[in-house]
Amino acid sequence: MASLLPKMVMPRIFFTTLVFALVLSFLIENVASLGATDTITWGGDNSRTGYQTNHNMDPSVVASSQFGQLFKTALPGNYNGAAEQIYSQPLVYTTSDGIQYVYLATTQNNIYKINAKTGVIVTQRNLHIPFLTADLNGCVDINPTVGVTATGVIDPSTDTWYLTSKTYADQNGGNGAQGKPNGRYYVHAINVNDLTERPNFPVDLENTVARNNPSRSFNGGIHHQRPALLHSGQFIYAGFASHCVQYNFTGWIMGWDKATGATVERWATEGAGVPNTTPGAGVWMSGGGLTSDDAGSLFFASGNGYASQLSTIPVNGRNPPTSLEEAAVHMTINPDGSLTIVDFFMPFEKTQLDGADRDLGTTPLELLPSQFSCGDIKRIGVVTGKSGKTYFLNMDDLGGYQNGPNKQDKIVGVYQNENSVYSGAGVYPLEGGYIYINVIQYPTHVFKFSCSNGVPSFTKVADAPTKNSYILGTGHGTVTSLNGQAGTGLLWTSDVQGSNLRIYKAVPENDLLTQINQFNIPSVTKFTRPVFGNGICYIGTTQGALYAFGSPVNLPINCTSPYDFGVANLKTPTASVTLSCTASVGVTVNNITLTGDPNFNISGLPTIPLTLGAGAKFSLQALFNPQAVGPQSSDVLVGTQNNAAGYSTSTPVSLRGTGQSVNALLSISPVTLAFQGAIAGASMGGVNQSVIITNQGNSPLTISQIQYSIVSETGPFISPNTTSSGPRVSAFTFIGLPDTIPGNTGVTLTVNFDTSLPGNFAAYLKVTSNGGTKVFDVVGTAGSPPVALLEFQTINGTGWVKYQPGTNFTFGNVTENTTRSLKMRITNNGTSDGARLSLTVSKPPFGVAGIIGANNQVDLAEGTTLAPGENATATLYCSVPKSQWNVDPYAGTAVWTLNVDDPNFGKQYIQFDCMAVSEQAPPLRPNGLGYYRYTGCFKENNPGRQLKTQFYGNDNNTGAMCISACAAAGVTFCATQYNRECWGGPNIPIQRVDDVNCDYPCAGDINQICGGNGIAGNAGSYLSLFADSRYFDGNTSTAPPTGPFVNPGVGGYTSQGCYTEGTNGRALQQQITPTTRTIANCVTGCSAKGYIYAGMEYGGECWCGNSINNGAKSTAATDCSMTCSDNATEYCGAGSRLNLYQNGNLTVSSSSAPSSSTSGSAPTSTSSSISTTSSLTSTSSVPPTSTSSGSAPTQTGPQIKQIVSGTWAYQACWVEATTGRALSTKMYANDSMTLEICGVFCSGNTYFGVEYGRECWCGNTLSATSKNATNQADCNFLCPGDKTTYCGAGSRLQLYAAMSAATSSTSRSTLHPPTPISPSSTATLTNLSTILSSTSSNLLSDTSVTSTDSSIVSTTSSLLTGTSVTTVTSSSTSSTSTSAIPTGPAIVPSVGAYNYAGCYTEGTGVRALSGGFFPNDTNTIASCAASCLAFTYFGAEYGRECWCGNSFGTGVALVADGDCNMLCSGDRSAYCGAGNRLSVYVKNGTVNGGSSSSTSSTPSSAPSSTSLSFTSSSISSPSTSSGSSLISSTTTSTSTLASSSSSTIPSSSSATPSPTGPVVSTGNSNFTYYSCISEPSSGRLLPKQVLNNGTGMTIELCLSTCYNYQYAGVEYGRECWCGNSLNLATDVSNRTDSECSFLCPGNSTEYCGAGGRLSLYWFDNVKAAANSGNSPVTLPVNGTMI
Repeated sequence: MASLLPKMVMPRIFFTTLVFALVLSFLIENVASLGATDTITWGGDNSRTGYQTNHNMDPSVVASSQFGQLFKTALPGNYNGAAEQIYSQPLVYTTSDGIQYVYLATTQNNIYKINAKTGVIVTQRNLHIPFLTADLNGCVDINPTVGVTATGVIDPSTDTWYLTSKTYADQNGGNGAQGKPNGRYYVHAINVNDLTERPNFPVDLENTVARNNPSRSFNGGIHHQRPALLHSGQFIYAGFASHCVQYNFTGWIMGWDKATGATVERWATEGAGVPNTTPGAGVWMSGGGLTSDDAGSLFFASGNGYASQLSTIPVNGRNPPTSLEEAAVHMTINPDGSLTIVDFFMPFEKTQLDGADRDLGTTPLELLPSQFSCGDIKRIGVVTGKSGKTYFLNMDDLGGYQNGPNKQDKIVGVYQNENSVYSGAGVYPLEGGYIYINVIQYPTHVFKFSCSNGVPSFTKVADAPTKNSYILGTGHGTVTSLNGQAGTGLLWTSDVQGSNLRIYKAVPENDLLTQINQFNIPSVTKFTRPVFGNGICYIGTTQGALYAFGSPVNLPINCTSPYDFGVANLKTPTASVTLSCTASVGVTVNNITLTGDPNFNISGLPTIPLTLGAGAKFSLQALFNPQAVGPQSSDVLVGTQNNAAGYSTSTPVSLRGTGQSVNALLSISPVTLAFQGAIAGASMGGVNQSVIITNQGNSPLTISQIQYSIVSETGPFISPNTTSSGPRVSAFTFIGLPDTIPGNTGVTLTVNFDTSLPGNFAAYLKVTSNGGTKVFDVVGTAGSPPVALLEFQTINGTGWVKYQPGTNFTFGNVTENTTRSLKMRITNNGTSDGARLSLTVSKPPFGVAGIIGANNQVDLAEGTTLAPGENATATLYCSVPKSQWNVDPYAGTAVWTLNVDDPNFGKQYIQFDCMAVSEQAPPLRPNGLGYYRYTGCFKENNPGRQLKTQFYGNDNNTGAMCISACAAAGVTFCATQYNRECWGGPNIPIQRVDDVNCDYPCAGDINQICGGNGIAGNAGSYLSLFADSRYFDGNTSTAPPTGPFVNPGVGGYTSQGCYTEGTNGRALQQQITPTTRTIANCVTGCSAKGYIYAGMEYGGECWCGNSINNGAKSTAATDCSMTCSDNATEYCGAGSRLNLYQNGNLTVSSSSAPSSSTSGSAPTSTSSSISTTSSLTSTSSVPPTSTSSGSAPTQTGPQIKQIVSGTWAYQACWVEATTGRALSTKMYANDSMTLEICGVFCSGNTYFGVEYGRECWCGNTLSATSKNATNQADCNFLCPGDKTTYCGAGSRLQLYAAMSAATSSTSRSTLHPPTPISPSSTATLTNLSTILSSTSSNLLSDTSVTSTDSSIVSTTSSLLTGTSVTTVTSSSTSSTSTSAIPTGPAIVPSVGAYNYAGCYTEGTGVRALSGGFFPNDTNTIASCAASCLAFTYFGAEYGRECWCGNSFGTGVALVADGDCNMLCSGDRSAYCGAGNRLSVYVKNGTVNGGSSSSTSSTPSSAPSSTSLSFTSSSISSPSTSSGSSLISSTTTSTSTLASSSSSTIPSSSSATPSPTGPVVSTGNSNFTYYSCISEPSSGRLLPKQVLNNGTGMTIELCLSTCYNYQYAGVEYGRECWCGNSLNLATDVSNRTDSECSFLCPGNSTEYCGAGGRLSLYWFDNVKAAANSGNSPVTLPVNGTMI
């Protein structure tokens, strides 16, 4: 049986050998292998870096005079009289004939095959008629024809050239324009040999429908294919954009099967959810190519767009939007050719880049060579855009959107160049690594790579010596080196101006690049990248010329070259041939030599030296004597000397021939067969490799003897062991040894290596035949098996967990909108003499659906081997998408299939798990999840309000804050909306929509969503809804427990029952306004301020105090019958009734208790006196006076509190000390800090100061290095526990001094604070009465002012109400001012547009006026009118309370004026209601039944006979030269103020035609229309958005809201913006009114701006003063009208 086996095996071996030989013969005949110096794709390879080592570019030659223009080939194409243009880059390819060719395609759809050495056109063909630029509506970037504009790619395995062309549907339509709809794009597959079309091509792309957005289809007329094509495996890919950012310039990535032409991908950059009318994200990259790592990844960069799905919320790179605008994108190539996005990067200023058409994708996203890896960042990419920023990206974690510090970019690095960049980076990985960026109008910049402690960086180290062109077109950087040798790098740059081809040494010297050569080339095409062949550089132009530069420049002698001898027998010389040479110029021949193989001979040489004149000839003889079979070549080099410039000193004459053997000729390949890394005992039957034994001769070969040795090639020889498979020597068995081999045929010999035992083995075979004797060696090593150790990083990344089959590797809990990256590591733990560990199967979870994935398919790829002790890692990530809070956790899983050649490892399906979690807002279940679960995005106004109760509008709004308010109110459904609003109710809204419609960030946390305005096509108002899971199961809801009940106590406070209000003032003196009006929040607020008592009244008013005052007493519990406004399950007092709570654990001494001296009762003259010192220091509310009283209008926002707790006086905004602390005795921090808390803490100290909003500092002296702030507005941090006042800022203290300290001039001699001002210090235009009232209230504080020295004269007057002016006389100077005006308190008859309506009661169980509430310890009728300007009515109550509304509550009754007998807290000359009584005013009219004589029946009625005489005072600077006294000189003028503005406002009965359609509103009583104004491209025209109302916005609503600003504007129909200054950027301009075309949703008869357009109004001082019955007042204005 053993003897028969070889006979059975041999026929099969022979058949296999025959098939192999036939296939090999076919491939050799039909397909050429890739030439060593070919360039078959843009940039040389798919990384697109343009770094090339294989083109024989020797710097010494390139820099010499021998390097120059070799030829210029003029292309013959002419269409409509225009020459063709070369926009696609040439490709260089060596075909099966051994000749290198240049392949060109032009804008006239002509393709050419050109001899790469001579420039001769070999073959040409026209594909189609070209598309005409005349059809592009003025876009002439490529003119006059658009045909082939993208660089194709050659597949060397099939000799196929793939490219795209643009044409028309009708090829017989003549030479004229046929219109965009008739445009077509085709994909071609061209045979490189004869330029014919391959089967299944061309492919028509018209009407291709996007896979990821079926509403979007491809139209060849509007789209443009500019990026270079990509060949990856079986597929060809191309990117598309449009022309000149015109039409629908959406980007596309399309892919085709390279053999069948079938479309495998049709992906649009504007994907799902983006309307097909929204353009953007074109892929053009200035002609650069789509990038690939040749391991399954594809990369590209895109341009600007208008979907703008991302704005203010960070988005993780692993969770890309469907619109990839301004993006660097990483996709995986699936087995079927389709693409899946795995990662993206988008600059943080993406929105601004869009607006300025600043494409990121003006350059390709290049993948840098491995020399640029550093630490954990293995692959770095580079891309530069129109913005001029060069981004260095981690290609395995691109960075997403706004994920870096301060919401900027999460990237490796960035460099801001001076101008735009339209060219890919040049890359040189040797000598440390360099990057080159070609900037328009500036020199090329050079960056040096470095890696320090695992952190990569790119540092600008040099520039080119000359600037790049001043217009668009500098080409992509390209670097060559000579076979990868250090010191041979050259940077090649093309340009459209100046020297069009510049060549520099790659490594700079002395901060500059060294230019070694340059050439002028007319009409170089923009964005050109030099292309290389064998020692030659090629450049195309827009004049239809191909230039070639190389060496030699010109040959001084023209010889017969090349000469081909054909086929000759081995070692049989051919007949000699004569080589003739003719001198092109006068020349001297100095030598003639033969180089190359010893297969040629020359003879008959002329006598040397030989001097020749131009045209003179000489000859020599050459013959071919082949010493080896196959193609052979040599060169005859004729060395010369001449005086003609531009001629070389050497002329080559190429000799070619093919040797053959008539007789048998033995050849063995390889001559050494090595088995490396075999594992002892791992493979049953050993492992096999093969050797090819070939007969290179024509006659049959007979093997006569085979000798074996285990020592050396020379013996001693031994007899082999005979086995059934074949002879065996040492550990090797030789299977299928032939006896004979036919001519020109090869036989495969299989060698089996027995690896059952470890050790080193060798065998040497000597084969003797009639075709010669050959020796070949076989060696092998079998080692102990490798031992694989597989580990995964711990969750914190500091340790490693060993893999256990069946146990998952875990990422732990990963929070929404974050990514956790961890590494998997495999180590070869085998012995030192063991075998290498090989990864035989490795299928990472790359590009798969889910939250877990691998960074790439390169790390731990199949075929990776590790020596004993070596390890390798791969990075995986768990990336959880953005979600709302209070959503359920969910698990993600992924599998990595892995096997290695460790015999004990086996195939493993490694499981990874990750728990995606979101933040949870209380109240919480026992399992830690919130009771309120996120339910979805719901449509508002569907119809009407879906949730009826608004809990608040707050600039600190978050989902958690709103849920807290809803929980306190006991509502089942809770929603955030418009960034800052919180709504609740018992019923679920009607319509749930896709979550993408809720796209507004919460005002208090940009990473949370608070409603939205819908995506394109779904514009509207949307709610982010949460539902209490205790009462809503997802389908039905149940009512929460009823009540209400008396809350027994919370937070250490216990219920004291129901109490009455005081009889002559408040029971509790201090009111606070919690964000949600519940017992718990009221108690928390009072506790934070240190009060003993807390009380809730009227269902929502929270009052605090340290004593129960003014006769308040306990009453029946049933009297407190109103439920809390924000929690219907508990009681919160009633009208004049409080649910009272007391802190049983808090004891407050009288010195530290918050003072109640500023309550509704009038202060006495003995309370807390304040002195003003000779250093002009102001205390209390008496300001140092340097300007007229008109310069300080009443503040409507946060203000500086002048007196704190009656014991501390404001000093100034103070700068922190430069060494140590300004105040250093003690310190306390509190996230609910108020000035009162700090005052209590610092009791007993001279000073306290609040810094950073939350820090309280105490001390008795101020540091000498601290000082008064130059800008008092620096202290602009609001107190976290009291948003109505300020608590310093960073390195700024809100400084207060104890009142006792304030009376001593010596204790404060170092303080020189200026006038206390609000940080919002810019004066705004307002009516005169408000200004005068403010002046009055500033001069009359609740705390009386006395003078303890001779330095002060105070002038006080109630300027609006007629209180007499008092006189204060000092010992040094006195000033007296008197006025004949009423001497007692009075009712203010009118103020501004309001008239007095009478004294009214509160409502029955409700507020009389509930639209707005503005309590103020300096309340005046005028300030209340200003606060309520947007409302019809306002009323003053309890002296200090200001209420607004458009209607009265139930049960309100008019009573006698005498019931409203409490004085205004800020104006003791006027009445401001009383307990349960309001002094009510109505805008432009009265309430029926009003008892005041000052009321009028209509806004246009005659002025009342009651007039008001008032005094306008201006206080000057001190009038004496002495610095020790402050003297106020008073100027008095008297005027009469009527109660009506009828004399200045035209009556409504004037003959004005009624408009017939929507109109531009002219303004209101204060504002006047200016114009329709464009927004700036950066920032906003007006700084503050105060309203966003998609259902009720009107011009009046906005203007009323902006009453205290200089400017107001409405935009997008719904947005109201205010400001005191205009951002007058250069691109801001007046527009025609027709551009402000959005109708106001609340009044469809008028316009409310448009997108990027504001209907702008300005505060008309004259009109406002006239409408209030006063004279105009001039105030400073920031900003100038356009």
